[in-house]
Amino acid sequence: MNMMQNRNYWFSSGYLITFYAAWSLWWSFYAIWLKSKIGLSGEQLGIVYAANSAAAMFFMIFYGIIQDKLQIGKAVITFQSIVMILIGPFLIYVYEPLLRNDFLLGVCIGAPVLSAGFISGCALIDSFIERISRLFGFEFGPARFWGSFGYAAATFVAGILFGIDPHINFWMASGVAVIYFTINLIFKPKQELSANNETQAVIQKPTIPTMSEILSLFGMKKFWLFVFFIIGTNSFYTIYDQQLFPNFYTSFFDKPEDGYQVYGYLNSFQVFLEATCMILAPFFINKVGAKKSLLVAAMVMICRISLSATLDNVYLISLVKLFHAIETPLFILAVFKYVVGNFDERLSSTLYLVGFNISSNVGVIVLSWLVGKLFDNTGYSTTFYVLASIVLFILIIATFTLSDDKKTKQP
Repeated sequence: MNMMQNRNYWFSSGYLITFYAAWSLWWSFYAIWLKSKIGLSGEQLGIVYAANSAAAMFFMIFYGIIQDKLQIGKAVITFQSIVMILIGPFLIYVYEPLLRNDFLLGVCIGAPVLSAGFISGCALIDSFIERISRLFGFEFGPARFWGSFGYAAATFVAGILFGIDPHINFWMASGVAVIYFTINLIFKPKQELSANNETQAVIQKPTIPTMSEILSLFGMKKFWLFVFFIIGTNSFYTIYDQQLFPNFYTSFFDKPEDGYQVYGYLNSFQVFLEATCMILAPFFINKVGAKKSLLVAAMVMICRISLSATLDNVYLISLVKLFHAIETPLFILAVFKYVVGNFDERLSSTLYLVGFNISSNVGVIVLSWLVGKLFDNTGYSTTFYVLASIVLFILIIATFTLSDDKKTKQP
């Protein structure tokens, strides 16, 4: 059956476009909001991001193990969607006042809420839809395109609204989350029929993995080598992209409001390009393999971080930001291909949420505060050079330690 006629593809796309739109409306300006509106220092920003990542670890373990047990069951998604709906009033009436008046309490209360709904939720929904795509006959990349499209469209709007009042963004995020919740209530995965009413290439329901099979991952050397690569590359890049770059970029503008608006436009354009690359990336990954694709994505990270340290022209910095549109599709899709190709595919949620996302968050927890201190003492340029050098070192090691492709070249 043509993918365009596959109802599972369209429902999956609906999940992704609404989730990423809701996330973008508040997350794309989160670091700027914390620094410019709340008035946090670089060190305090590091504490916030470290706490968010620590909470995300718990939810990723919970989400990954339970979702692998449920396979295509939606109980965890339903819980996540309810938290998403509450994000607007929580940010306005609970999180913001606490950060202003009792910083540590605000951090401790905010981290689990933000993680349950969005920071861990993005990995949950990606892994859920990737499993749906394998079971019901369509590529994950074209479905994930709609997630990037939703993020881009929402970021375009968010940049304008943020300059007026960030609270508008927060309320809109809750509104979009209601749509996400509705899609989740309606969606029931179904086998599609071809024109002659024969079942269309639907995989038999896989056996549910046992807890011992899930835990056996942690005794595998190649699992830990994969984790090491993720921490050494994606963790540092995440700190750069989320904690440092938004404020770095807006510092080029005399009026903060102009910086917010231009950053919103640029971020939106970048994610539109990212959406296009989500469609094209599977062809590249299937051609060269998942391992080489991960190495290429890491090289793109290095180029973007190091060029940010070197350039001092806002137009060139804007061009460099667009590298993210290449890196993100390559990295995300190659990670899925890598874990399915080198491990038991029934454990894909655990592998993606624990092996990829928790690994990234461990790095962020350990390093965010240190990077924040480094920035407070040395500034952007030195901090960027240090991050780029570390990622390059890990890339060289990973060339020899990541597993060679097995099933990963299969479409």
